[in-house]
Amino acid sequence: MQKSRILLIEDEEDIAALIKLQADISGYKLHVEVDGLNGYMAIQREKPDLVILDIMLPGQSGLDICRKMKGQVDLKDIPVIMISAKGEEIDVVLGLELGADDYVTKPFSPKILFSRVGAVLRRRREPVKAPKMISFGSYKVDIENYKLTRGDQLINLTLSEFGIIRRLLLSRGNVLTRNQLLDDVQNEDAFIVDRNIDVHIASLRKKLGPSFKWIETVRGVGYRFLEEEE
Repeated sequence: MQKSRILLIEDEEDIAALIKLQADISGYKLHVEVDGLNGYMAIQREKPDLVILDIMLPGQSGLDICRKMKGQVDLKDIPVIMISAKGEEIDVVLGLELGADDYVTKPFSPKILFSRVGAVLRRRREPVKAPKMISFGSYKVDIENYKLTRGDQLINLTLSEFGIIRRLLLSRGNVLTRNQLLDDVQNEDAFIVDRNIDVHIASLRKKLGPSFKWIETVRGVGYRFLEEEE
């Protein structure tokens, strides 16, 4: 099987070396660029299978690169995983809303980074289809009929709560910002702001019970539906 080609744009030499080592161990072909301008030219030239993109780069920021990629027809479908420092949470939110698939916060384990790489590549290879029923653990979500059940028990959700869990499930494994989830909130009687999402998530968790651990809070960014319960 041909190795997936990954382009890493990272200006910190020690971090790039660790990522390169783990890429070799994990069976990926990885090319490194150390600044934004040359990095973007490499994306255009090589059309890699995935880009690992630092936010803070000399020459051109990771956000600018992501924005340009998603605005270009031949680059917009290349998946992007962003690398950020903890103080760049607002930039992470912007990156996800620009179309990045995931992010990893420094300092990080290279093994965790490449588990995310593998998950993103698997999702991209899977055929896109709109499922009518989604199962996870003992739960089933009937997409067409707006029903969530646990075994034979029907769990009553509001339209907003159902919209949120549906969107998280259909984007399973991806981090979604509060603004991205707002599109799935339906409430004609209230002025909706991004922090209302936290209220809906809290209500969902209460209805689903203390054993429900599938929705992960990603601090400062949003939420992710786990691919496997942790």
